[in-house]
Amino acid sequence: MALRPPELRWLGSLTRPGRLAPSPLAALASPRRRRRRAPSPSPSPSPSPSDSSTPSTAPVSAGGPGAEGFEGPEWKKVSSKRFGIKESMIPAEAWNVLHRLRSRGYDVYLVGGCVRDLIMKKTPKDFDIITTADLRQVKDTFSGSAVIVGRRFPICHVHENNSIVEVSSFNTSARGSSGRPIYNSTSQNCSKNDFVRWKNCQGRDFTINGLMFNPYSEKIYDYLGGIDDIKKAKVRTVIPAGTSFQEDCARILRAIRMAARLGFSFPKETAYYVRTLACSVARLDKGRILMEMNYMLAYGSAEASLRLLWRFGLLEHLLPFQAAYFASTRLKRKDKGTNMLLVLFSKLDNFLAPNRPCHNSLWISLLAFHEALARQPCDPLVVATFALAFYLGGDMSLAVDIGKSINRQHDTSFRELLEPKVWADKHLVDEVQSFAALMKRALTEMTDEYFVAKAMAKIPQAPSSDLVFIPLQAYLKVVKFIECVQYGQKERGYEPKRDGKINYHNLSYGTHAEIRNLFTLVVFDTLYPTDMEDQHDGSS
Repeated sequence: MALRPPELRWLGSLTRPGRLAPSPLAALASPRRRRRRAPSPSPSPSPSPSDSSTPSTAPVSAGGPGAEGFEGPEWKKVSSKRFGIKESMIPAEAWNVLHRLRSRGYDVYLVGGCVRDLIMKKTPKDFDIITTADLRQVKDTFSGSAVIVGRRFPICHVHENNSIVEVSSFNTSARGSSGRPIYNSTSQNCSKNDFVRWKNCQGRDFTINGLMFNPYSEKIYDYLGGIDDIKKAKVRTVIPAGTSFQEDCARILRAIRMAARLGFSFPKETAYYVRTLACSVARLDKGRILMEMNYMLAYGSAEASLRLLWRFGLLEHLLPFQAAYFASTRLKRKDKGTNMLLVLFSKLDNFLAPNRPCHNSLWISLLAFHEALARQPCDPLVVATFALAFYLGGDMSLAVDIGKSINRQHDTSFRELLEPKVWADKHLVDEVQSFAALMKRALTEMTDEYFVAKAMAKIPQAPSSDLVFIPLQAYLKVVKFIECVQYGQKERGYEPKRDGKINYHNLSYGTHAEIRNLFTLVVFDTLYPTDMEDQHDGSS
């Protein structure tokens, strides 16, 4: 039986949050109704008095993308009860915003990814609202707790109980899609309310994000075929993929992270343009790239995101050191195999979820940690002792004592780990501090344009690039973690967590105790997998 000292006992006993697997979408399996032929045009429609009107006929395209006479998907109004959506699935903060706006006579809807996630029984990352109120009216409704942000697509951030609810307006949404071909429907057979909702959905990026939900009438509005694409597990652009991605290349990264998180795939056209236009993401603002990468790596779908970034030729533009590692391990673009980097992030995913993210300093630390190991493989005891010293804030003597008491079988499948040997305390400390210095060097090179360009040169057929999006503040934060180990100087005033419970609020804000704690848990789960420990215990 493996022995665990009191300080380490929590590492193996922490209860991990379950993964949020999608439930079967049985409600989507009903037979598709035959499309009705649109009747001849009628005079201009009058506003619909309520959301409970009968289903409307989709307007016929006039000048929209595609073939002449193109008809969009059949419009659907579906009861939310069909998908088992309950009031309790919407948080109090979102309800407060909905109630306040509705009490002033404005129409309100939940919109976008939160509707998709509610249909799929997933936990939404956030709840976005759209309303008939102008943004100024929204701000006046929440005086003192709302601010209008954004230029290209202005929205209102409403602060509710330490969270932010994003509110957009039907009256300003068109600013985000200037120059886009919009289906023309001047006097087709639909109500004014339907037309306003449909036109707003036309400005969305993907069909599965083009859903609106009125929680008061319990109706979901689908004008783009989003429900069918959820059923088919497809991430499909609203307009032709090439046009969509050229209009906003950030949608390429959004497509990757949605496919990774949901386990969806791309239609052939979308996949083609994701790969073909991959190099265009380098033109994005560095802050936007950081935001998208954080969504991929900090919300519970990091392993799948890295696989898709590699498969579609994006990883070499964004994380060239990691792409060079994949190339060196001969990981094929569509390979389902694994390696230590992918395992590290799969272990991280086990602790995270869309409503339980981590701070970016954690995944940056893991990238630098692995890059150091890839450059110079180490004894498993050196790696474990480094992780313990990282957790303890630089207390090297205690880290060595705990590390040398570990009696567990490490994963021998990783080329980054050497055959274990017996270490004297002084030599073990020297090795751990040398590894810390190597990790700091790897981090420094990952954030240096010259070394990024050199890493790109190692990847076959990769374009030249020196893109660095990791900000200085995050770099300095991780360096501080590393230097405590490198110089053996315990961080002043720092006390490591003793119970092992994760405070997700503090983790999202990057408190030292939470980052150090989860970093060590992830490293230990990678070095000493539970199934391997069970095999070791069974043979003892």
